[in-house]
Amino acid sequence: MKNICFFNSTNFWGGGEKLHLENAIEFKEINYNVILLSKFNSPLWKKANEKNLKTHPIKVKNLSFLNPIKIVKLVFFYKIKSIDTVVFSTSEDLKFGSIAAYLAGIKRIVYLRGLAVPIKNNFINRFIFNHILTHIIANSNETKKNMLKHLERHVREEKINIIYHGISIENQKTNTLEEIEKNKHGIVLGNAGRLTEQKGQDKLIEIAKKLYEQNIDFTLFIAGEGNLKSQLEHLIEKHELKNHVVLLGHVEDMEGFMNSIDIFLLSSIWEGFGFVLAEAMLKSKPIVAFDISSNPELVENGKSGFLVKYSNLDDFTNKIIRLTKDKALRENMGNEGLKSVMKKFVLKDRILEIEAYLKSTP
Repeated sequence: MKNICFFNSTNFWGGGEKLHLENAIEFKEINYNVILLSKFNSPLWKKANEKNLKTHPIKVKNLSFLNPIKIVKLVFFYKIKSIDTVVFSTSEDLKFGSIAAYLAGIKRIVYLRGLAVPIKNNFINRFIFNHILTHIIANSNETKKNMLKHLERHVREEKINIIYHGISIENQKTNTLEEIEKNKHGIVLGNAGRLTEQKGQDKLIEIAKKLYEQNIDFTLFIAGEGNLKSQLEHLIEKHELKNHVVLLGHVEDMEGFMNSIDIFLLSSIWEGFGFVLAEAMLKSKPIVAFDISSNPELVENGKSGFLVKYSNLDDFTNKIIRLTKDKALRENMGNEGLKSVMKKFVLKDRILEIEAYLKSTP
């Protein structure tokens, strides 16, 4: 194993793209030849070039796997670069890129799955999982369970290896976010993620309303962009919460964001791996989240945070109030969260785990 290609043509920046970039950087640092296939001028492309990674432009559409000319060009690319390992994280890239990798005779064809949603049981997926993929990595037990939901008769459970996402613990900063520092009052609550139905920030506005009605002094800062933004703005105005809820938009400095808050809230309906939870725990922040999908794999209920039955907003609110009134509890839970991150989610440890898995399995 020497020449690794990380393949991600997504045009937006999300957890999967962040993971691809960090994995590519870490494998380069342990002396692998790394090249990243991504869409030209995408956020991933730009960030990879900033980190001095080798990049090559690729454009993938849903039916690209049916285009023989594109497949032949990709086969030629793999061979010219002597790629021996290729890693995918999206279904479109997997269908197109893995077929070309198979035809190019690449020894390790790897699918790194981060979505805790079922995979369609169709011919192309069955063929890829049965005959093309040499290594399958799920980022949580929940993700593995959903991968097998429709494909369990076609994919052996033992073929899917669980390796958690890693988070970098190096060069930690103590800076805060200026916008939070200027606008905060009371206990500072934080949430970060795309403003979408999946992330459920509308429920946080309802919770903020309940906190306000119980005379809790707080400020809730929500970081992220998405199609739920106008709905959230309407709810904030409707419940007269402009002095208590701030939509920050895209936040580049997530470390400063986490340093600036007291409690992290996650209202997601599902998560493949709640990377943002690990980010908050690394900064010793207690968590309040719903007891869904992979959250219990990161947060130990009553120890590093509170997990609330979905979607009991009253209990969610009460857990926040309990933490608001008990600084010692916040500190204890934050410390437990940090210990958990150091034990299970350190990036360099996870990279070595991936390397060992790829080397030990034919």
